[in-house]
Amino acid sequence: MHIRRTILTLGCAISCLYASAQQVNDNNTPLHLMKPAYRIPYGIPTAAEVKQTMDRILRYIDSETPAELVDKRTGKTVTDLSAADEQTQLRQGGFRLTSYEWGVTYSAVLSAFDATGDKAYRDYVFKRHRLLADIAPAFRKLHGQGKAIDVNIRRVVDPHALDDAGAVCCSMIKALDTDPSLPLRPLIDNYIDYIMHKEYRLEDGTFARLRPQKNTVWLDDMFMGVPAVAYMGRLTGDTSYYDEAARQILQFSSRMFLKEKGLFRHGWVEDMQPHPAFHWGRANGWAILTMCEVLDVLPQDHPQRPAILSQLRQHMAGLAALQHHDGFWHQLLDRPDTYLETSATAIYAYCFAHAVNQGWADAKAYGPVALLAWQAVASAVNDKGQVENVCVGTGMGFDAAFYAYRPVHVMAAHGYGPAIWAGAEILRLLRLQHPKLNDSAVQFYDQPVPTDQPIFNYDGKIRY
Repeated sequence: MHIRRTILTLGCAISCLYASAQQVNDNNTPLHLMKPAYRIPYGIPTAAEVKQTMDRILRYIDSETPAELVDKRTGKTVTDLSAADEQTQLRQGGFRLTSYEWGVTYSAVLSAFDATGDKAYRDYVFKRHRLLADIAPAFRKLHGQGKAIDVNIRRVVDPHALDDAGAVCCSMIKALDTDPSLPLRPLIDNYIDYIMHKEYRLEDGTFARLRPQKNTVWLDDMFMGVPAVAYMGRLTGDTSYYDEAARQILQFSSRMFLKEKGLFRHGWVEDMQPHPAFHWGRANGWAILTMCEVLDVLPQDHPQRPAILSQLRQHMAGLAALQHHDGFWHQLLDRPDTYLETSATAIYAYCFAHAVNQGWADAKAYGPVALLAWQAVASAVNDKGQVENVCVGTGMGFDAAFYAYRPVHVMAAHGYGPAIWAGAEILRLLRLQHPKLNDSAVQFYDQPVPTDQPIFNYDGKIRY
């Protein structure tokens, strides 16, 4: 009896499965409209969703970047600058207020203020910029007396590298655009003096370093030096700054860009033959971000503008072809066996969206790339506002293992600015452009499309 009951139950189950299978078929169901099993959200985010992600990051970085001085012996807050000495330092949080990563973050947060009007973003930057401006004279005096000062303040009063100077300087010029009363001009002038007159260069004037080899050009240094120079042109009206910024981009590109791949190599050593090409994701991010930053301020009639715009478009084409189907890019862009990395993806999300919004690139071709990249970035922001899967600081190598095995960490500062910057530009994209789902795919149109039908034909009028 037990065996018979089991057989009857099994037979009933098979019959039910068969009947269920008959309920969906090619005749009675539009199978092409079935929901795909995306691992990363797909589609068009709302502005509210984007802003929520940005706000979560802002709250987190605000908690990790206190803006005050302390006595490192006692931990007590120092407010009287006349009492500042070698034991006085910036209170340490999770991130450094004067690093190039935080220069990127300041620019990103100012962009977020511009995109949202939310004063919390503006106030975050102004509070920290004002602190640096206020303390600089006292610590410059101590440093001039040969006294050891907090290295995070030394970067401000006596920069030793482009990493110390360019990104923070550029953010301060942008802050002055927002509020000309900010007391930042002495710091800006000090940074620019280093960039223009003290940074090591090749014989033709290209920014270079003496590590890891003599006369090494780092792709990173496009961003660490060039945007600040271009923005100085806008601040002062001195066109020689524009000329220098354009010259640097084109001289970097002549050594670093591989036209056959549409990608930049990370490093170039003058006396190395041949020149290896490792296409590290974040370095390519610094390159495309530099071009966007410079094109934002370079005069329309500047003779090198067409060449830089052409370089940007070639780079975008190379990058778009390598985007992973989950929206990210790989640590080594052309090596899909390397991990998917967030900071580079965030930079590309910003730059693709910005190029579309500025009219430098076709929205139909690159708008979907930008939105897919943003969805990836947003998926990497955890509930605390930390940005995950970010490669830590990286030097230069000439073998694949060096890049492929770089660690990732939520305290790697390189992901926070790019993630906020990407969100800000995606908000502009949603406001300025016309994305719409059509036949389950993200499409961009020249004007709003007034339908929510899942599939439609469109030539300026809706045709079903």
